[in-house]
Amino acid sequence: MMALARSVGLLALLVSVQGLTREQLFDYGIRVGDKILDSGTDSVRELELEQTLFFFKGKFDKVYVNTNGFISLAEPTGESEYLGKMPASFGMIAAFLGDLDTTDGAGYVYFRQDKSPDVLQRVAEHISQAFPSDDEIEPTHAIIVTWENVAPQGERGLTVIIRKIRNTFQLVVANMKSASYAILLYPEENMQFGSTLIDDEDQPVEVGFNEGKVPGWFSWGSTQGTYYRITEDSEESINALAQETNSGRPGVWVYEIGTSPLFTSITPGEVTEVTEVTSVETVVESLVPEPSSSTPDEPQHRYRYVQPQQPQNPQVLIIDEDELNVDVFSYNYETCSSNKHKCSVFADCRDYADGYCCHCKPGYYGNGKDCIAEGKPQRMNGKVSGRIYVGDSPSPVEFSNNDLHSYVVTNDGRAYIAISSIPSSIGPSLQPLPALGEAIGWAFALQQPDYRNGFSIIGGVFTRQAEVVFQPGNERLTIRQEFSGIDEHDHLLISTELDGRIPEVPQGATVQIEPYREIYQYSSSLITSSSRRDYTVNMPDGSVRTHSYLWTQSIKFQSCPHEEVLSAVPASQQLSVDQIFVMYDSGNQLIRFAMSNKIGSIHSGIPEQNPCFTGRHGCDTNAVCRPAQGKDFSCECASGFTGDGRVCYDVDECSESPQICGPFSVCSNQPGSFRCECVEGFTFAGDGRTCTERPVDHCQRGTHDCDAPQRSRCSYTGDSSYICSCLPGFSGDGRACQDIDECQLGRCHSDAICHNTQGSFTCQCRPGFHGDGFSCTPGSDREKTACERHREAAQASSSSGGFFFRPRPAVGQYVPSCDAYGAYEPLQCHASAGQCWCVDSSGLEIPGSRAQPGSRPMCIDHSVAPPLIGPTPKADISPLTPGANLLFSQSGKIDHIPLDGNRMIKDEAKTVLHVPGKVVIAVAFDCVEQMIFWSDITQPSISRATLQGGETSLLISTDLGCPEGIAIDHMSRNMYWTDSILDRIEVSRLDGSQRRVLFDDDLINPRPIIADPAYGYLYWSDWNRDGPKIERSGLDGSDRTVLVQDGLGLPNALTFDPQSRRLCWADAGTRKVECIDPFSRLRRKLTEGIQYPFAIVSYGRNLYYTDWRRDAVVAMDRHDGMEVEEFLPQRRSRTYGIAITYPQCPAGVNYCSRDNGGCSHLCLPRPGGFTCRCPDARDGSCVEQDQNF
Repeated sequence: MMALARSVGLLALLVSVQGLTREQLFDYGIRVGDKILDSGTDSVRELELEQTLFFFKGKFDKVYVNTNGFISLAEPTGESEYLGKMPASFGMIAAFLGDLDTTDGAGYVYFRQDKSPDVLQRVAEHISQAFPSDDEIEPTHAIIVTWENVAPQGERGLTVIIRKIRNTFQLVVANMKSASYAILLYPEENMQFGSTLIDDEDQPVEVGFNEGKVPGWFSWGSTQGTYYRITEDSEESINALAQETNSGRPGVWVYEIGTSPLFTSITPGEVTEVTEVTSVETVVESLVPEPSSSTPDEPQHRYRYVQPQQPQNPQVLIIDEDELNVDVFSYNYETCSSNKHKCSVFADCRDYADGYCCHCKPGYYGNGKDCIAEGKPQRMNGKVSGRIYVGDSPSPVEFSNNDLHSYVVTNDGRAYIAISSIPSSIGPSLQPLPALGEAIGWAFALQQPDYRNGFSIIGGVFTRQAEVVFQPGNERLTIRQEFSGIDEHDHLLISTELDGRIPEVPQGATVQIEPYREIYQYSSSLITSSSRRDYTVNMPDGSVRTHSYLWTQSIKFQSCPHEEVLSAVPASQQLSVDQIFVMYDSGNQLIRFAMSNKIGSIHSGIPEQNPCFTGRHGCDTNAVCRPAQGKDFSCECASGFTGDGRVCYDVDECSESPQICGPFSVCSNQPGSFRCECVEGFTFAGDGRTCTERPVDHCQRGTHDCDAPQRSRCSYTGDSSYICSCLPGFSGDGRACQDIDECQLGRCHSDAICHNTQGSFTCQCRPGFHGDGFSCTPGSDREKTACERHREAAQASSSSGGFFFRPRPAVGQYVPSCDAYGAYEPLQCHASAGQCWCVDSSGLEIPGSRAQPGSRPMCIDHSVAPPLIGPTPKADISPLTPGANLLFSQSGKIDHIPLDGNRMIKDEAKTVLHVPGKVVIAVAFDCVEQMIFWSDITQPSISRATLQGGETSLLISTDLGCPEGIAIDHMSRNMYWTDSILDRIEVSRLDGSQRRVLFDDDLINPRPIIADPAYGYLYWSDWNRDGPKIERSGLDGSDRTVLVQDGLGLPNALTFDPQSRRLCWADAGTRKVECIDPFSRLRRKLTEGIQYPFAIVSYGRNLYYTDWRRDAVVAMDRHDGMEVEEFLPQRRSRTYGIAITYPQCPAGVNYCSRDNGGCSHLCLPRPGGFTCRCPDARDGSCVEQDQNF
C-alpha cells in the first residue's frame, strides 16, 4: 500500500460544502446536439415540443427561447414591453430576466430536447432530492436551455464585455405524464452581475414564473394571471441564487410548475438545508511521474497537481486509484500511421498517448495542418458578400461574391488588402474599416521575441466574428469570416460576410485611421479581443470630423489537444497596428487597405531595436530576418528560394530533382514550392503522396454495356469490373433484356383477365367474379365494394324510410351508380333534382363539375389499372413504382441515383448527361416519352433528351433571361417555366412550340414551379427577399392566389405530393421545411436547422432535396421530418435541380389528355374544365375558348 501511495500519489477525498460549478451543469453545446439561438439582444426561436409541458393550468406543445434569460409559452412581445414592467402579458419561465446580449461572439444560448436515460435519471435525482416525500418521479422528457457567457446590453454592457464580466446559467424543464418541473442552475463563479440597464436605470434581474393573461370570469375579457417571483429587488436576493437552494444543493432550485388535471399553485422544493457535497481531488507527491516501462496494454497514469483547499474539519481517506470512476476527455485515439497524410507536407506527425498531432518542420511555421516557409510572403484570395445600410438609407446596398485579394510581406508585417466591384454608393463609407483585413494582419504580424502571430498558433482554418458599434450614432455592423486553409496554390482562402448599418462617408471624402493597439486573449479553442478605434474624415469642403467605434471579436479554431503545444503562447498578446492606409478608387470600384502589424507584449517597455523586430532590415521579401546581438542581423532566403538573403531567387524543384514527385505524377513548380499531380487514370493513395492506378467504376461512369436501366442493373465488383443482370420481370444476360410476358405463362386464374406490363403483370377477376386475380370465385358471395354498399344502404333507406342519406343536393334520395366491377361510375346523377356531376374513384364529387339541370358534364374515366404484383406495402407507405430514380444537376452534368423503395442505391449512382461548359439549374422529367428536360443559364436555354441517351434537342433559346424552374404536365403535353430575370412564367408545348406568357406582373424572383395535371393546378414560389411568397393558379393561369406569405425567407424549393395532396417547401432563409394543405390552408413545420436547400422533390415516404452548403442530396422522412440519408457526389460542387423518373406514368388523365381537348393550339387544364389558348405568336388558325364541366 505504501509503494502504491509513493508511485501514484496521495488521493484525498475531501468532504466539504461547495457552490455549483460550470462543470456540474447538464452537458450542453453542439457536441450533445444543442441548437444555437441567433446572436442578438432580443433573439427568439420557436421550439416545437415532443411532449406536452404543463404550466399553471395550461398545456403547451411549443415554447420560445429568448436571449433575455427566459423561455415563454407564447410568442413574446418586444423587450420594451416586459423588461422592467413585469408581469408580462404572456406566459414565461424566467431563469434570469434582464437585458442580455450575445452579439460580441463570446456569448451563446444553447437549447435542445432530451430523452436520453442518463439525462432523465439526473433530472429525477434533482427532483427527488428537492421533494423527498414524493414517489414515482419518472420524467420522460426534458428541455435544456443554457445561457453561456451572456453579457448585459447597453453602454454598461460594453464595459463589462471588455472586463470579461459575464453570466452562465441553465434552465431544465422536466415533463412527466401529468406534471412539469423547472430546475434552475446557477454556477457561483460564473454569476458575475445581477442587474442590467433598462431605460438608462440599473435594475436587478428577475427570476420567477409568470402565467400571463388568462380568460376572465364567464370568458369576459382577460385578466393578469399569477406572477410567482423568486427574487426581490435587492443584491442579496440575486446573490442567493448561487449560494442558497431549495433542493439541498447550493445554486440548484427546483419547482413544480404545472399539474393536470388539477393545479393549485407553484410549489418550491422542500430542502433548504444544504446537503454535504463530496468532491474528489488528487494531491500528487511528485509532479512528474517516473518513466514507465509498462506495455501498451497496461494503464498509463496521468497526474494533475491540484492546490489542496482547507475546508473545516475535512475527512481524509486513502483510496485505491482503481476505485475511482473518472471519465477522461478523449480527443482522438488514432495514430500517425494512418493519419500522417492529414499533416502538411512540411510537417512531422507525432504520436501521443491518446492521439496524434502535426508539427511544422524547422524553417516553417503554422499549426501542422497548414505550414508555410519562414520569411515567405503570403497571398490570400476570397469572396466578400454584404447587405449593408448606409447612413439613414431605408434600403440596403447588396453585393455578392466580390473578389478579395491580399498580400503580406511576412518579414516586416506589412499587409495589403483589395476588394473589387464595390459600388460607389457604399465604397467611401467602408474606408473606416481596415478591420475587414485585420485578421490577415494579425495572422502574419511581425513577431516580437517570445511572441507568436496568429498563423503560427492556429494555422489557416478558423472562423472569426466581429461586431462594430459606431459612435455616436450607435450603428452596428457584423463581420463574419471563414478561413479555409491553404489551397493547392499556397493561397489562404477567405470568405467574408457583412451585415448591418454603417455611418455615411460622403463621396470625395478621405479617411485617416489612427494607430491602435489591441489585446488578444488566448484559450485552447477561442481567441477574443476588443478595443476602441478612432478615425478622422476629411470632408470635400475641407472640414475635418473625428469619429470612433467600439470593436469586439472572437476567433474560434480547433487546436491540437495536448497542453505542450500551446504552453509557449502567452495568455495575452498585444497587436500593434500603424502606418494605416485606406483609399476608395471610385474609377475602378476598388477599396484598398494597408497596415503594418506587430505582435508582442501587453506591457509597455523599451521597444526592440533590432531591425528584425522593427521590420527595417532590407532583406528580400522572400527572406527571413535572423536577429543577432544588439542591432546585428542576417538575411536568410526562405525555404524554396536561394540567394544571399538580400536578393532571393525561386528554386525550381521540378528541374533540380526530376523524381521528386515519384512515378505516375507530374511536378509543377510554384514560387518557393512545388506541386505534384497524378497523371490521368491515377490517384493519390492513402498517404496523399503516392500515385496509384485509379479503378474505374463503369457503372457509375456510365461506360458499361448493360441494357437500359429500366431493364437491367449494373453492379460494380471492384478493380474496374462489373456484372450485368436483368431486373425482375425481364430475361436475358443483362446486356440484352426482354420483357417476360407473364400472361402467356398462365399466371392468372382462368376467370381473370391478365394485363402484361413492362417488367410485371396484373390479374383482375372478370365481371361476376371476385378475388385477387390468382383465385376467382363467382360473385354472389364476394365482398361488396364501397359503391355497392353505398347503393345498398341508399336503396334500403328509401324503402324503409328510417334512414335518410343525402350527400347533396338536399332534396330526394341519391342512389349511386356502380359499374360491372363495383366501382363508382365517373358520372353520377340525382334523379329527383335532375342534376349530374363527376366523382373520383372514391365517389367524392369533383369540385366544379356539377352541371345545371337538363345537361350532363363530360367526366373522365378514373378507372385505375390493377395493382402491380408484389408485397403489399405498409399502410403508411405510398406504393413505389419499380425502377424509379432521382435526377439531380450539377454544373455541366445531370446525375441519377437509383431508388430501392425509400433507399438510395448510392453505389450505382452515375452521370446520365454531360453538358460541358453549361450551368444546369432546373431538371424535369416526362414519364410518357421518358425524356429529361433541363435549363441552362450560361446561354439561357431549355433542352431535352431521352433517358436512354442520344441527341439532345434545343427547345427554347430566344427571349430567355434566367430559366430557373421547369414543370411538366405529362397529361396535357405542356411545359411551364419561370424566368427570374424577365420576371415571368411561360407555357409551351413539350417541343417548345406555341409559347405563351401566363404571368409577367407581381413577380420578382420566381424559381420553383410545380404542375398538378390531375387536378389542374400550377404552384410556384417567389424568393423575393422583400416579399417572399408561394402562389397557385389554374394551369391556364386562372384564379391566381397567394397561398403562403407569412414566415418565409428564401423559399427556394417547392414540391407537391399527389398522395397526401400536400404542398411542401424548403426555405434557405428560415432554414425550415414546411408543408401546407392548399385547400384547407393547414400548415405544418416538418423540421428546421437545415443548411441551404435549392430544390426538393417528393417520392414515397421521403422528401429529397439538394443542398448548396453540403453539396449533397439529402433524404428526409416527410412524416416526422427526420433526416434519413445523404448522398455526396464524387465531384463536390453545388447541387441544383432535382426530379424523379418513373418507368411508367402514374394513372390518370385530365381534360386535355384526349385529342388536345379539341383545341387548335394550347389546351390548358384548370379545376373543373380547360381553356383553349393561342400562343403569343398568333396565326389565323387559332381559336380561343373556355370549357367548363
